[in-house]
Amino acid sequence: MNAANLLTIARIVATPFVVLAIVNGVQFRALSLLAAAAFTDFLDGEVARRFSLATPVGAYLDPIADKILLSGVFLALGAAHLAPWWLILLIFGRDLYILLGVGIIMAATTVRKFPPSVWGKVSTFVQIMTAFVCLVQTPVFPPLLWPCAIFTVWSGIHYTVRSIIVLRAH
Repeated sequence: MNAANLLTIARIVATPFVVLAIVNGVQFRALSLLAAAAFTDFLDGEVARRFSLATPVGAYLDPIADKILLSGVFLALGAAHLAPWWLILLIFGRDLYILLGVGIIMAATTVRKFPPSVWGKVSTFVQIMTAFVCLVQTPVFPPLLWPCAIFTVWSGIHYTVRSIIVLRAH
């Protein structure tokens, strides 16, 4: 356990508090907690790189922490009628699709490392920004929903291409 991993764990621990703030309509608290949680996503990677604290546990835990936070936030936004359910289903669908792909690759090959895609990182960033806008504006500014949907779908396509390349190599 090191500082980078503790920041990742802090993001997981913060998630229920962010979700409760959203569902209870406490926008400022939700925004503040989401900002702090999102900042840990940037900070944990920065600390791991700068101080050579990258670990296999951190490499697995970081994307899980992202999914826990974003899944909880978007479910809460849907429950609070601050984001459309079609977008939430699209985000969850892509995540389940990627998990299924990872499961297939793990079953069919000896590959156990799944480094993040640049498009996955962009998609995560756009999803976080979309969540912020959903909390600030009611109703949601519709043009922001489309970039979020497009980057979510594109990152799923990119992960598919990468998976096909991995499967062909093995």
